[in-house]
Amino acid sequence: MLRIFNTVLFFLFLIPFVSAQKNPTISGYIKDADNGETLIGATVFVKEIAKGTTSNEYGFYSISLPSGTYELEYSYLGFDSKTETVTLNGENITKTIELLPEGVQIEEVIVTAEAKDQNVRNIEMSVNKLDMTTIKSMPTLLGEVEVLRSIQLLPGVSSVGEGASGFNVRGGSIDQNLILLDEAPVYNSSHLFGFFSVFNPDAVKDVKLYKGGIPARYGGRLSSILDVRMKEGNLKKFEMNGGIGFIFSRLSLEAPIIKDKASFIVAGRRSYIDILSKPFLGDDLADTELNFYDLTLKANYKISEKDRVYLSGYFGRDNFGFGASAGFNWGNSTGTLRWNHLFSDRLFSNLTLYYSDYDYKINFGDESTNKFTWDASIDNYSIKPEFSYFINPDNVLRFGGQGIVYVFEPGNAVGVSEGETTDISLPNKYAIESAVYVENEQDLFENIKVNYGLRFSMFNYTGKGNAYEFGEAPLGEKRPAIGVQSYDQWESIKIYNNLEPRFSIKYQLNESASLKASYNRTAQYIHLVSNTTASTPIDVWTPSTNNIKPQKADQVALGFFKNFKDNAYEFSSEIYYKKMYNLVDYVDGADLLLNTFIEGHLLEGDGRAYGLELMMKKNEGRFTGWASYTLARTERKVLGINDGNWYPSRYDQTHNLSLTTFYELTKRWSVSANFALISGTPTTFPTSRIEQQGYTIPYNANDTRNNIRIPLYHRMDVSATLKAKDRPNRRWKGDWVFSVYNVYNRRNPFSIFFRQDSSERIPVGQAVNTEAIRLSVIGNFIPSVSYNFSF
Repeated sequence: MLRIFNTVLFFLFLIPFVSAQKNPTISGYIKDADNGETLIGATVFVKEIAKGTTSNEYGFYSISLPSGTYELEYSYLGFDSKTETVTLNGENITKTIELLPEGVQIEEVIVTAEAKDQNVRNIEMSVNKLDMTTIKSMPTLLGEVEVLRSIQLLPGVSSVGEGASGFNVRGGSIDQNLILLDEAPVYNSSHLFGFFSVFNPDAVKDVKLYKGGIPARYGGRLSSILDVRMKEGNLKKFEMNGGIGFIFSRLSLEAPIIKDKASFIVAGRRSYIDILSKPFLGDDLADTELNFYDLTLKANYKISEKDRVYLSGYFGRDNFGFGASAGFNWGNSTGTLRWNHLFSDRLFSNLTLYYSDYDYKINFGDESTNKFTWDASIDNYSIKPEFSYFINPDNVLRFGGQGIVYVFEPGNAVGVSEGETTDISLPNKYAIESAVYVENEQDLFENIKVNYGLRFSMFNYTGKGNAYEFGEAPLGEKRPAIGVQSYDQWESIKIYNNLEPRFSIKYQLNESASLKASYNRTAQYIHLVSNTTASTPIDVWTPSTNNIKPQKADQVALGFFKNFKDNAYEFSSEIYYKKMYNLVDYVDGADLLLNTFIEGHLLEGDGRAYGLELMMKKNEGRFTGWASYTLARTERKVLGINDGNWYPSRYDQTHNLSLTTFYELTKRWSVSANFALISGTPTTFPTSRIEQQGYTIPYNANDTRNNIRIPLYHRMDVSATLKAKDRPNRRWKGDWVFSVYNVYNRRNPFSIFFRQDSSERIPVGQAVNTEAIRLSVIGNFIPSVSYNFSF
C-alpha cells in the first residue's frame, strides 16, 4: 500500500512541474487596513489574463506571471476594492495590500465574506462559510452570539433537539465532526449542556464548514470539518469589545505590542447564575457553583518578512457544584504554536504544534469516610507540517503530514465507604495516529478546474496495557472475554492504515453558473461511546483497538450553482450519497461506564445517508438572508439489532427547512428573524407490555429500533438591534440587542417516555393505566436584553 501511495505521490508532484514555467512572482499578504488582520479568501484578479488567486488561511497570496505590465484588482466583500498596476521585469515582487472597510456596507448585513461570484467560480462544494458580522446579527438565546446554533441553519446540518451538545452533518453522529480552533481539536464544543458554544464571538475571525468534497489536507473524521480561526489581535491600535447579558458577560482586549509587527488578543466570558441566586439559597447551599467560563488568548510576532509565529490558547470549564457534598465539572484546554515561513515567493509553509485536552470530574460526599470521586480525560499532542507551492495561476500544490499522540484516560474512580477505599479505575489507553497527504488544485481548461489528492493515514494502538480477546455470542448479546495479553509502553497492539483518495471537479457553464462534483473517502480512528439520546459530558472516547475497527466512509456529491442579478442572489442545489462502515453500536443493556470489558458490549454495523440540499441566498441590500431546505434519509444496519434490517438512525430528519432574514429599518435600527421546521427524530417505543403485581413493564416484542418519530419541531426567534448614534471622533460604540427565543411559545419534544399512572390505587386484577410523557427542554418563550460595546 505504501508503494502505491509513493507512486501516486510521484505523479501528482510531476504533473504540475512539467507545465510550470519560470515566471516572476507577485506575492504578499492581504489585510484589513483598520486593524491589520489578514483576510482569508480575499481575491486577486489579473485583468489581462482574466484569472487570479485567493489568499490562504493566513492571508498570503502568490501568483506567477510572464514579464509585462498588469492591473491587479484586490477585493473582499465588505471592503473597498483596490487596483494596483504592476510591472514585472523578470524579478519577483512582494506586495502587501491593505483594504479599507466599505462605507456603504455599514448599513447592510453581509451574508458572505468572499468575492461575489466565488460560490460559482470556486471549486469548493458542500462548504459553507459564515462571516462573524452575519452571526452577530442573528437572533440569540439570552443575548449571546452563537457560532454552533448559526451553522445549524445551513442545509445538511442539524441536531437532535434543544439542549443537545454538538451538531450532526449529513446523517453523521457528533463525534464524526472534527472541530478545530486554530487547528487544535475541541472534543466538547458546548457550554451548559449544548445551549452555548465554547467559541467567544469577539475572538473569532472566520468559520468554515466542510460537509463534503473534503480536501486531502484534512482527515480524522467521517462527516465534517468545522475550521474556526481566531483573530490575531489589532496591529494598529488598542481595541476593546464586550457584552453584558442576563446571565453572563464577555470582554475582549486586543492591541499592538509593536505596531504592525506584534499584537495580542485576550477574550473572556463568565456566567453568573450562581452569583445572582446566592441571596435565595440556604446555608447548606452557600457554596453552590452554577457557572461556566472560558478564556481565549492569542499573540503573534513578525520575526522577518519571511517568518511569523503565532501562539494561541483556549481554557474553558462548566461547573455544577451543590455545596461541598456534590459536584460535576468539565472543560477543554488547547494550546497552539504555529510558524509561517516563506521558503520563496511561491513556497509557503506552516508548522503547527498543538496540545488538546478534554476532561470531566465528578464527586459526591464531603466526608473523608464516605465519598466518591471520578475523573476522565482525552489528551492529544500533535505536530503538523504543511506546504503550499503556487506554481502558476492555474496550479497550487499542497502537501504535508501530521503525527498525533493520544492518551485516553477512561476513568479514575475511587469510592470511600465507612473509611474503606475501593478503587474501580480503568487503565489508560495509548495510540499514535499519523498521516501524509498531497493535493493539487489545477485549471485543466478554461472552464474545467479540478482538485485531486491522496491521504495515507495510519493508526497504531499501543500499550502499556492489556488487550482482550472476546468469544462468540448470539447476535445482539454481550461477548465474553476469553483471553488477555499484556503489552509494554508504546508496544504495538494493533495497526490500521487507510488510503483516502479525494477528488473534486468544477465545470463552468457560463459566468453565473457551474456544475460541481466530488468524491472523498475518510477514515476515523477514535470513537465516542454513548448510547444516550444526545451526547453528554461524561461520554467516553476510545481508540480503535484489536476489537474495534476504524470507521470509514465514502461520499459522492453533485451540485449546481447559479447566481442572479449581478450576484445579488445565490442559488445552490446538491445531492449526496454517503456509505459508512464499522459504525459502533451497543447491545441492549450495555454497560458503558467504568467497564473493563466494554468492547464485548459493542456491536459493529454499516450506515448510509443520502439527500438533497437547496439554498437560496440574498447577499445585498437592506433586506438580506437565506432559505435552506434539506430532504434526507439516514439509516443504520447492525447485526443483532432490528433483526439485521435497515432502520432510521437517531439523527434521521426527513425534512429540514430554515429561514434566516435581516432587515435594516434605519441607520440605527435593524431586525432579524429565524424560523426552523424539522421532522421529528426517530425513537423506540414499546410494542407491548408486561403486567405483574400491579406494575407495568414496557416491552418491545419485535426487537425493533427507532420505530416511531417524535412530533414535528418548529420554532421562531426574533431580535431587534439599536445602534449608537454615529458621532465623529467618538471611539466608544454601543448597541442594544432585544431578542425573543421561541417567540410563539412552542413546546418542542426532546423525547417521549412512558410511566405508570400512579394517581389512583389500582385494584387487583384491573388493567393498569400508563401515560406517555413528552419532555420539552424549553417550554416557553425566552426574552432577553443585552448590551454590546466596542472601543
